[in-house]
Amino acid sequence: MGDDDSNKKITTIRILCRKLVLITKTESGIQWLIGSPFLPTFTIVSTFRCIHTLPSDPLSPDFSKESDDMRALLPRGFEVIGALIVGTSNSDVEGSARDAIGATGRMRKALSLSETRSLVGSVVDPSSGDIHFFVSNSVFESATSVVYEDQPQKYVWERGCILSCELPIKLPVYYSLKDPKDAEDMLTRATEAVAAKLRDAKTTYMLETLDESVTEAPPPVIIRNSELDLPADFTLKTPLDNTSQESNAKSLSCSHFFLEDRNQKSCSAESADKIQVTILLATSGASPKPTAPFAEYIPGEAKLLVVDYKLKVICYAAKNLHLTDAVSKLIIPGLVDQLRSMKNMTLSNLLSQHPKLHPYHFNPPGFLHPITAIYESHYGETEMKQVEIRRALHLRLGLPLDRPLLRIASAMNFSIAKEGASGNVLRKGTPLLKDVHIGIPSSGVHGGIVSLVQGSYEYHHYLQDGFDDSGWGCAYRSLQTIVSWFKIQQYASIDVPSHREIQQSLVEIGDKDPSFIGSREWIGAIELSFVLDKLLGISCKVINVRSGDELPEKCRELAMHFETQGTPIMIGGGVLAYTLLGVDYNEASGDCAFLILDPHYTGSDDLKKIVNGGWCGWKKAVDSKGKHFFLHNKFYNLLLPQRPNMV
Repeated sequence: MGDDDSNKKITTIRILCRKLVLITKTESGIQWLIGSPFLPTFTIVSTFRCIHTLPSDPLSPDFSKESDDMRALLPRGFEVIGALIVGTSNSDVEGSARDAIGATGRMRKALSLSETRSLVGSVVDPSSGDIHFFVSNSVFESATSVVYEDQPQKYVWERGCILSCELPIKLPVYYSLKDPKDAEDMLTRATEAVAAKLRDAKTTYMLETLDESVTEAPPPVIIRNSELDLPADFTLKTPLDNTSQESNAKSLSCSHFFLEDRNQKSCSAESADKIQVTILLATSGASPKPTAPFAEYIPGEAKLLVVDYKLKVICYAAKNLHLTDAVSKLIIPGLVDQLRSMKNMTLSNLLSQHPKLHPYHFNPPGFLHPITAIYESHYGETEMKQVEIRRALHLRLGLPLDRPLLRIASAMNFSIAKEGASGNVLRKGTPLLKDVHIGIPSSGVHGGIVSLVQGSYEYHHYLQDGFDDSGWGCAYRSLQTIVSWFKIQQYASIDVPSHREIQQSLVEIGDKDPSFIGSREWIGAIELSFVLDKLLGISCKVINVRSGDELPEKCRELAMHFETQGTPIMIGGGVLAYTLLGVDYNEASGDCAFLILDPHYTGSDDLKKIVNGGWCGWKKAVDSKGKHFFLHNKFYNLLLPQRPNMV
């Protein structure tokens, strides 16, 4: 028996994603397990919920719809390698695992992926909740080892890099007004003509680094399609036979563009090494054989419709992958997939509404790799059609349904001209201080419970941006801090409004006369609520107290706000306004303190100076020396912005 055990092959499932099961215990469903051909065979990078199933059975996927979605959503370089079944009443765990592997095989076939790959089938035990893993690796067998990787980001991105390619396309569609259905056929033919052009022998691809920090970057590498033996179906299953001797590109790998010491920094998609791929299409040249000119005649009255696409494709590639393979196995198939996805999305309303589709890349929290979402820009971000698209994506990815994680404002940016170290567009001017309350000393409340603002914000105060608002602009600055919170948390994509823009908003809704614009008039909590509603669609709760001495009585309510809503609060009383970031409250003794961010500060953005000067710190209503922070003879309004329950 000992000899048999020692000769037994160890099959290890390596799990990188932090959350493997997305479906609740009361549901039944199936999830797709995502891996990569560039990682060890049974490595699970992420999991996507199957949201298209047959009406009669939540464990029977609609493979046509699922494959269409996955083809648009998942970057090339990642692929479905298995399935996980949740909520089955079948006590035959092994039989359910076989069903999971069978579903994976059908899904891969729908995606035109290799059918020879080893697959994973897993089942959540209905009685214990344990996950059982099986593999189909020439034979069907139980996995002998399951390993949860300690540093999953590093595991993925030290080995790989991102390829990025953008391609604007205009497709002319002529159709007869007597038969508008012709337009759909014309669009399909035009789409396939572009797909063919991408693999045309004269089409050239230029690859270069996206890392601006490299002072002596390698020169761009040119790859011509004539040097590639492209498979007709654009799949990963056909190996390349590079026979050209005209270029040394076939001997170069993706690592050609990267410095060795950057490997330690590549621990996330945002900081990963990136390669920009630019397509150079041949617009003229000698034809290999003479052809006669031709024209297409459309009888009757005809119309021209121009369909405008901008393809934006990203792919994951191993750093040791040859550049020729990167183009032929990843970039070209990725472009064709996205082009066909956008065409399919366009057909349903081609004539009724001129389509404006745009792909965006996101790296949601908990995910090791980006995903791609194609949005119709005719829809506003709060329009229900767009909201439902995002809601379906949140459901598929296991994201919370009350947080806007996939809005355009949070999209990644891979542009050479605009990219910063984080992969996002750089802010114009000097960045403002963020989260200045972090590290503030204790409030001095004994036995209290601290409730704080959730998420990041910018510190806006007097005299910033070269604008003199000293003595009258504190409420404006508090509003700017609140808006920055909503912007950073991706609830809004607008810029933080200036004083004049705030005044303009109040005039537009009829709260103020036109003479208010450009004035130095104060505003209070009610005006702030009007502006937040107009600019962001945010509702607010207002608490009124007759005296500053009554504010401690509201600490329980304020603590509940920070626990449930987490937004900054504006406090206005008399001619002063502050931003409240948290409370420390002992319910038994009634002792409490307020974490105040003071917009009246007029100095430079020096964090040490701000904290030491008490411009951000804990304040008691009455300190140990009997000094009142809140005035006992002033009426106070507290503005509590409500976090939208939306995606």
